Amino acid sequence: MVSLQTPVCEFGKKAPGFVLPGVDRQQWTLKKCAGENGLLVIFISNHCPYVQAIRKKLVRDTRELMSLGVNSVAIMPNDTVAYPDDSFENMMRISEEFGFPFPYLLDETQEVARAYGAVCTPDFFGYNANLELQYRGRLDAAGPKSGDDSQSRELFEAMKQVAVNGRGPEKQIPSMGCSIKWRQTV
Repeated sequence: MVSLQTPVCEFGKKAPGFVLPGVDRQQWTLKKCAGENGLLVIFISNHCPYVQAIRKKLVRDTRELMSLGVNSVAIMPNDTVAYPDDSFENMMRISEEFGFPFPYLLDETQEVARAYGAVCTPDFFGYNANLELQYRGRLDAAGPKSGDDSQSRELFEAMKQVAVNGRGPEKQIPSMGCSIKWRQTV
C-alpha cells in the first residue's frame, strides 16, 4: 500500500463537471450534487484502510453539513478489475451498511479523478456556492485511529466556514491516504 498526501488547495479553481452512475442506479451530475452553500467532493474506496477508519465520522460530518446547505458526493476512482473489493456491488453494500447520506458514484474511466487531480483515498475537495475550491485538507488529525474523537473536526469546521462566508481557511493540513489505483495502460 502506497500512502500519499494531497497537494495544497488551489483556491478558486472551478469544480470540473461530471456525469457518473450512483449506487442508487441514478446518473449524477455536478449540478445535481451541489448544495445551496457548497459541495464536498470526496474520493474514497472500499478497501483503503484510511477510508475504512473514517467512514463513521464522514457520515456524521456530511449529515451535519447538509443542515448548513453543503451537500456531499463520494466518488470511487479505483481500477475495479485489479481491486475487486472496490466493485460496484461492494460500493452498494458499503453505502447501505454505513448509511451514506450522499451519492456514491463510480468513476469507471477514471477521467473525473484525473480532472480533479485526485491522488489518494480519501481526498477531499470543498467548494463554495459558486463551485470554487476552498478546501483540500484532511478530515481530522486522527487519521487511521478512527476511535479518537478528541481531534478537531477540521473538514467540518472548514466547510462550515465556507457555508457561512464562501471562503475556506488559509491554513489546511493535507489529507493522507492510499494511492488511487490507476488502470495500467498498454
